[in-house]
Amino acid sequence: MTPQEKNCSQCKKAFPINSEDLKFYQKVNVPTPTFCPECRMIRRLMFRNERSWHKTTCDATGKSLLSMFAPEKNLTIYELNYWKSDNWDPLIYGREYDFSKPFFSQFRELFKTIPHPNLVQKNNVGSDYSNYTLNQKNCYYCASSDGGEDNCYTFTLMLRNRQCVDSHMCNDCERSYEATDCSKSSGLRFCHQCDSCVDSWLLYDCRNCQNCVGCVGLRGKSYCIFNEQYSKEEYKKKIKELSLSSRQGLDATKILFEKLKLQVPRKFAAVLNSKNVIGDDIRNSQNVQGFTIKDDCQDVRYSYRVEKSRDIWDGFVVWGSSEMQYETMSCQSQRTYFSALIWGGFDIQYSYNCFDCNNIFGCIGLRNKSYCILNKQYSKEEYESLLPKVIEQMYAIAYVDRHGIEYRYGEFFPTDLSPFAYNETINQDYFPLKKEEVINQGFTWRDPDARSHKVTMVADSLPDSITDAPETFVNEIIECAHAGKECNEQCAGAFKMIPLELQYYRRWGVPLPRLCPSCRHFGRVKLKPQLKMFEGVCKKCASQFHTPYPPNTNYTLYCEGCYNAEII
Repeated sequence: MTPQEKNCSQCKKAFPINSEDLKFYQKVNVPTPTFCPECRMIRRLMFRNERSWHKTTCDATGKSLLSMFAPEKNLTIYELNYWKSDNWDPLIYGREYDFSKPFFSQFRELFKTIPHPNLVQKNNVGSDYSNYTLNQKNCYYCASSDGGEDNCYTFTLMLRNRQCVDSHMCNDCERSYEATDCSKSSGLRFCHQCDSCVDSWLLYDCRNCQNCVGCVGLRGKSYCIFNEQYSKEEYKKKIKELSLSSRQGLDATKILFEKLKLQVPRKFAAVLNSKNVIGDDIRNSQNVQGFTIKDDCQDVRYSYRVEKSRDIWDGFVVWGSSEMQYETMSCQSQRTYFSALIWGGFDIQYSYNCFDCNNIFGCIGLRNKSYCILNKQYSKEEYESLLPKVIEQMYAIAYVDRHGIEYRYGEFFPTDLSPFAYNETINQDYFPLKKEEVINQGFTWRDPDARSHKVTMVADSLPDSITDAPETFVNEIIECAHAGKECNEQCAGAFKMIPLELQYYRRWGVPLPRLCPSCRHFGRVKLKPQLKMFEGVCKKCASQFHTPYPPNTNYTLYCEGCYNAEII
């Protein structure tokens, strides 16, 4: 288990393979990777489109619907409920394995032929306008959420939230607006990385606080403004003076809040109750290297968004007591490798969007099946005899993509096989690139469709205070403040407010937004550190650590000991 160093096939940079990696690769019987960890993550994210949807019709029923697949891909798209029904059989599309062709060429042919669901949903009620969602009720334009109710414009790992708008990666929150990385809180407005807080505006890294505004790093406080203590009566008077329900008052308060964030020390990384970890947003876990890894995870490497799982290498969205996964995207399963969208099951390789299957290889859209290769059914004996021959052939005959990169057994799907352009996927959230950069790096780019909406109101003409906003605003088509500007945030150009949204703004005293939902989402993403780690030094004791903040950061970073002494 001697550590190695390789040059990445994609970016050509050197990357290490340590002894822990080698032990895992030996355990699951796969070769060492040829892509570096970051390029491997980008490759997986190329297969996840959460928010770029297109108008189309169901190829089975003719019903009008929204689809995450662009029409020029010429895929067969079924409305989700029809796709889940017994009206068609995925095994009909099965095919014999052709040992004269690379595996990935055969998988691509199957992908282009078999029907796909328009969006990914499960157990939703009144939440058709959502993707990658489960157990949603009355939610509008939400993605990557589970257990939500009466939410709108919430994206990315939203769990068990109610009446939240424009929020990102929050758990167990309610009545909150523009909340990011918050949990177990209620009545938050423009808050980031807060836990168990109530009825507050513009907080960062606060715990168990209520009725506070513009505060950073507080614990168990009430009636504080910019980290200064007030009496209840003084607080109410001061809040009235700030005029947070007006855009002018809110913007002025935000400026002071941002200055305070630079002054108060922050922890080098968001790590809590964890042992032997490198990364950010890690809780109650051990022996971990990655981001947003929580709730009793163990032995996880190069992964993002993993919960209650162990022995996960290169996973993205892994949950539900999963074990032994390598190079997966959105999988809840056991012993699963090089696969995406696997919902239950075990012993799965190179498969896509399969439910409760086991012992399958190179399959798409199967439900409750076993011993299948390229959607063709085999007996147990036939499968166990054929599978080693397929793997051997994948070693012998490489798939070569359009840039000359070879893919053999042990690599995730080539980006050539992705049905999405780079800027349609969530790569644009975490590794944002401009069109020229995307093309230069060998990915595809999709220009937005021409829009025919007629703007009836520009952002600058919106009333300053929410109290002056009439109900008729739901009929207006409002030009996004970024319209016509190069914001690289998938700007929609214009937007409308749904009645539920306006109702929340008025009830909560929040000024009307000037940006479209997409630009608002990217604004929240920018609040978070990158999915990269750097070497850093504590500004107080000079001890060293790994941090997601780059060396030129303006924030004052402390090690855990100095941070705890200062903040807690």
